[in-house]
Amino acid sequence: MRVVSGIQTTGNLHLGNYLGAIKQWVAMQDQGECLFFLADLHALTGTVTPQELAASTIEMAATLFAAGIDDRSILFNQARVPAHAELCWILQGTARMGWLNRMTQWKDKAGKNRDGASVGLFTYPVLQAADILVYQATHVPVGEDQKQHLELTRDIATKFNQDFGVELFPLPEPLISKAAPRIMSLRDGNAKMSKSDPSDLSRINLIDDNETIAAKCRKAKTDAEPLPDSFDALAERPEARNLVTIFAALADRDPQSVVAEYAGQGFGAFKPALAELTISVLGPIRERLTALLDDRAEVGAKLASGAARASALAAPTLKAAQQAVGLQV
Repeated sequence: MRVVSGIQTTGNLHLGNYLGAIKQWVAMQDQGECLFFLADLHALTGTVTPQELAASTIEMAATLFAAGIDDRSILFNQARVPAHAELCWILQGTARMGWLNRMTQWKDKAGKNRDGASVGLFTYPVLQAADILVYQATHVPVGEDQKQHLELTRDIATKFNQDFGVELFPLPEPLISKAAPRIMSLRDGNAKMSKSDPSDLSRINLIDDNETIAAKCRKAKTDAEPLPDSFDALAERPEARNLVTIFAALADRDPQSVVAEYAGQGFGAFKPALAELTISVLGPIRERLTALLDDRAEVGAKLASGAARASALAAPTLKAAQQAVGLQV
């Protein structure tokens, strides 16, 4: 099994990012060969501040290393492997306008100003397909918002193979791992935890110190009722459900076992336990992250090393695709 997955080059990551994606990546390293990349080329489809993009790429890489991505995997930033862009151009001859026009994220992100949107915003699903196919990926982790993109990748692979009479690209399968928890705001249990929220109390940042984490847990919005003995009973109590979900995800436990342990107790007892658990998990990550960011050049060197490994894997597929379409190589 070869797993390929990318992540946006955002900075200042929070608990929701860790539990929703990064922790899942760390676990995947024991399931097969993994290639993880920072999608810095995809970032160019929006407004870019060059210094911020460069800094956030290093910060994201440092965060992934600090969280547990290691030499079992290949971690690199997309722009260091030219095969992604080269295969993307070849596959744009295969992808159809109608396929891209139906992409939900294109409609959502472009909105009514489609004529003013960048060409990259329209065609970036083809680059996503190249990201996957250039490594002969067998599996791709997907969330609800990415299923359509994986289907497009399979359509492009199928058409390319048929058009040129080759069996170059396998059809990647979705990797359905343990359901990643949806982590909500600490101030509003109906809103997703986000770094764009103006209130810093709405999230726990991975760089928060222990005292800040404890304070945010203490101030997290809840209700006056004690915890029930059934997780399902929290369906209409979004803030309480969110805190239990966070506790369970951090402890690798089923949410039902958490409410069973704290049934009948109020949040005066639960919040300190949640704070202690959060600090025990995030504290070591923060310490490793701080150390890594003290030497950003070394983080860049580690990305370059990963890119060299990735390039070696991508080269045969790119060459075969070039030969299939008649390019002289």
